[in-house]
Amino acid sequence: MSIHSQIIEKNGIKEFPVLPYHEFLEIQQILQDFEDLQELREAKAEEFNTPTRPLSQVLSEVS
Repeated sequence: MSIHSQIIEKNGIKEFPVLPYHEFLEIQQILQDFEDLQELREAKAEEFNTPTRPLSQVLSEVS
């Protein structure tokens, strides 16, 4: 991904990046995906030692 930003300066100090809207949306989606991945990893770590049941047992209970 390439970022084509313009930088706005205030008193000679870089203050704000300005991005094309489609690049902003792409960055926003990447960040959301990363946050989802972190949450998934945390949930998997929390459930690591939880006892499991075979799918066949679950299906027989539901049917």
